[in-house]
Amino acid sequence: MTQQLPQVPSTEPELSGVRNFRDVGGLPTVDGRRVRYGVLFRSGHLAHATDSDAAFLGSLGLHTIFDFRNAADQKLEGPDVELPGVRNVNLPLTDPADGAEFWKMVRDGDLDELRSILSDGKAADRMSATYRLIMKERTEEHSRVLHALAEDSVPALMHCAAGKDRAGLSIAVTLLAVGVEREAIEADYLKSNDPHRRYKVRRSDNSPVGMSPEVMALLSPLFEARAEYLAAAFETIDETWGTTDRYLAEGLKITPETRERLRLRLLDES
Repeated sequence: MTQQLPQVPSTEPELSGVRNFRDVGGLPTVDGRRVRYGVLFRSGHLAHATDSDAAFLGSLGLHTIFDFRNAADQKLEGPDVELPGVRNVNLPLTDPADGAEFWKMVRDGDLDELRSILSDGKAADRMSATYRLIMKERTEEHSRVLHALAEDSVPALMHCAAGKDRAGLSIAVTLLAVGVEREAIEADYLKSNDPHRRYKVRRSDNSPVGMSPEVMALLSPLFEARAEYLAAAFETIDETWGTTDRYLAEGLKITPETRERLRLRLLDES
């Protein structure tokens, strides 16, 4: 059963050009503590942030912004807005060319092409496979994120394009490292489905079928946060390393001392 999350103590901001922003504070750990508010944020990309959005983001006291987009993403959407005094770390979780032809086909392809690769559950299968791949093959990147957070990089904001997949997994890994319950991680992850958070699907003017209902139905699994996707990531941890502790220690090279520093930085005092 999905756990109910505590209410955020302050009103969530209405950002005009940034989708899917939220503070992950308040999430419970298995030992009865909670993630501190104001230290870990997540969102979609910041390339379209308005002046008022930038002013709000600048008020958070951010130390580091982790951008998990690749070069193809940045070419499509643009670079993040620059915030004075904030360190920007670009750490792609997919190679620049990975999926480039696929996403071009999504934007420009005709209906037969879309059906051939996305119908009959193939779109959801693609998403689950991507989550598994990131967990198994991007351990070095996730290790860098956790070590940076343990050293000095908080408050931090993590984002990708939509803020649900690459950022969602990086947030999940961070929360696992400090002992947040998997059910609570899932509940936060699924918030990306809220209508005002959803990534704005772009289809090219070159596409003969544009944004027709069938096209949107075919594309929908790519732009949804589904429990089955996150479950695939968790299953990969269990199947590959056996336990979360072994995943962190052997997969990500996170020592007990580093995990304790993470808890000190990210959790409320016990």
